Amino acid sequence: MRVAVDAMGGDFGAKVMVEGAVKASQENQIEILLVGIETLIKKELDRVDHSKAKITIINAAEAIGMGEGLLSFRRKKKSSIRIGTQLVKKEEAQAFVSTGNTAAIVYTSKKVLGALKGVDKPALALLVPALSGLTLLLDVGASVNCSAHHLQQFAIMGRIFVESVLGLKNPRIALMSIGEEKTKGNDLIKEVFERLQSSPLNFIGNVEGKDIYSGKADVIVSDGFTGNIALKVSEGVVETLFKMARTEIMKNIFSKIGFILMKRNLKKLYKKVDYSEYGGAHLLGLNGACIIGHGRSNPNAVKNAVKLAKDFVVGKVQEKIQKEIGQAFSEI
Repeated sequence: MRVAVDAMGGDFGAKVMVEGAVKASQENQIEILLVGIETLIKKELDRVDHSKAKITIINAAEAIGMGEGLLSFRRKKKSSIRIGTQLVKKEEAQAFVSTGNTAAIVYTSKKVLGALKGVDKPALALLVPALSGLTLLLDVGASVNCSAHHLQQFAIMGRIFVESVLGLKNPRIALMSIGEEKTKGNDLIKEVFERLQSSPLNFIGNVEGKDIYSGKADVIVSDGFTGNIALKVSEGVVETLFKMARTEIMKNIFSKIGFILMKRNLKKLYKKVDYSEYGGAHLLGLNGACIIGHGRSNPNAVKNAVKLAKDFVVGKVQEKIQKEIGQAFSEI
């Protein structure tokens, strides 16, 4: 299996992307196509042991920065993001992984790969840890301006994804709102509520931001603006709590002893909430597999994003969505 990796992506560029891609190849028997500026990639490959990795460099003369906008997406025809998605389009790679500019990846992927028939907008779907198991949150940033019909489509794609990937039959679908009551939320949320309630989906109603990690729902639907803010707030809370805990632990000898006794359990807890363990988000609704990782991804996150892409392809998730999406939309 071949996975194209955007070597120029993320806040740290080729240094992190190359190291993570090499680890993914070595640990998961994946052939990696590193897409980017060849000289920079070779420099980083010389820095790491890649003797047991299957690596091919695909030169891309241009890179899109994290702060660049639509004009750059259109102008840079030889960017690593465009060439990476073209490799998937031409079936020279089975998936594309990037931690770069999310807007650029979404825009370019839609242009190059195209959307599935019946899907108007793609959705970034992220599996997040819950008290028991995992919860799929979508959209977390691909489509910030949505209609009720778009959110309805997200709910159906989320149901298909969870059934295919997690093996959960008839998963519980919830709608992100400012309150659990059906009367809460803006006009858009109220309309979506009515649509989902009258659909064949296992719709359990509204949930609030506090319910994302509770395990109350298997799929939580929101527009990309709301979902992204909820996700970023969660990341900030986790980071702040661990920093506070570290400060308190170092205050006296008794807290340090307590830390030593709890160290193993705390490591397990941190691993469960560490974003790098989950790799990235699936861009659902496209004619191709695309994983978008966090801009701050470290090598471990990149490695897991590549593994996520492999699991997505091996599990034939895209094919299952393509097969079921038409029937699902016809039911509502």
